[in-house]
Amino acid sequence: MRSQPNDRAVMLGTYILENRTTVRAAAKQFGISKSTVHKDVSERLPHIRPELAEAVHAVLLRNKQERHIRGGMATKRKYALLAEHRGKQ
Repeated sequence: MRSQPNDRAVMLGTYILENRTTVRAAAKQFGISKSTVHKDVSERLPHIRPELAEAVHAVLLRNKQERHIRGGMATKRKYALLAEHRGKQ
């Protein structure tokens, strides 16, 4: 995704807001690094579209507050799959 940084920042901010997604998911979707996404939405976007930046910040803050839950659910799925695999042997 080789576009102008300001255009990219707006596209990323819009994507994160519409999909309520994480920085990692946005980076994967656009084929860029997490660092680039973070820099665009936290440093560039507030200067370009402050209202969008504020909304995106709220989504990212919520994601940060919920990440321990997502991590716990991933661990639960992992061990459930391992137990299921052992049961088939």
